[in-house]
Amino acid sequence: MSQAVLSLNNVVKTYGNFKAVDNVSISIPKGSIYGFLGPNGAGKTTTIRMILEIIKPSSGEISVLGHPSALDVRNRIGYLPEEKGLYKKMKVWAIIQYFAMLKGMSKTTARDRAWELLEKYGLKDFAESKVEALSKGMAQKVQVLSAVAHNPELVILDEPFSGLDPVNQTVLENLINDLAANGQTVIFSTHVMQHAERLCDHILLIAKGRKIFDGTITEARATIPRRVILECNHEIESLRLLPGINSIEAMHSAQEQGESSSWILQISEELNPQNLLRTCFERGIALNRFEFTEPSLHDVFVHLVESDANPKEGTH
Repeated sequence: MSQAVLSLNNVVKTYGNFKAVDNVSISIPKGSIYGFLGPNGAGKTTTIRMILEIIKPSSGEISVLGHPSALDVRNRIGYLPEEKGLYKKMKVWAIIQYFAMLKGMSKTTARDRAWELLEKYGLKDFAESKVEALSKGMAQKVQVLSAVAHNPELVILDEPFSGLDPVNQTVLENLINDLAANGQTVIFSTHVMQHAERLCDHILLIAKGRKIFDGTITEARATIPRRVILECNHEIESLRLLPGINSIEAMHSAQEQGESSSWILQISEELNPQNLLRTCFERGIALNRFEFTEPSLHDVFVHLVESDANPKEGTH
């Protein structure tokens, strides 16, 4: 197994009696897109700053690209901070060139790289504009391009989607996918779960500084029972003995003759919802509604936060 690009081992950050990050351990493989997910104030930015040694952990160990300090490999890392800002009087192409040169690129190579990125990601027409003339969203795209212009092995983006309109969010998602396809490792933090659902190989869910989940999207969804909602005019007790049906609960029971009832069926991973639908037809259960949806990451996060807060009631 290849060495992790980034690993944290029992990392803690305290400020007085407050634990901003509480005993977090993760290992991130090369070439992955890894999401740090959680609400504002969860500890995502603090964790990223410790990774980059902007601040030091109170305890625990961090390894970045095989080194104990990110400062030893700073030119192999690209970073977009949460507090975004650029030199407003500089031209767009020049600022990307400038940041690439800071990371070790030659002046000519950096300039060529700047123009290549601006053309690829829809900003070529603004290359000669000063940053102060750009909209907030365009300026943010320029800062993202500045962070990755030197082809870093590890890219860390702190809340990169914040403030972007849907079109530019899609452009940024394409950029992240392009980086991963090139073998680069991308870590990004967000409190918007939909971005992670579309992009991530692995996710870290963090709340109140504590890791509550670390794994793949599929593994995250598997923490919530899969549900099917049925609405019909028949009793469905015969389905209880069907393999893969974990429980059946009434949402709405018929009160009058001819009125339909609604049911929530919790089903196992092994039961294909299409097979359940076929069984209903075979048993003469006429359905007014059959609804199956995979749990969203938002559903997963709410479920895991509640389980973490109430361990006796939660499912682990």
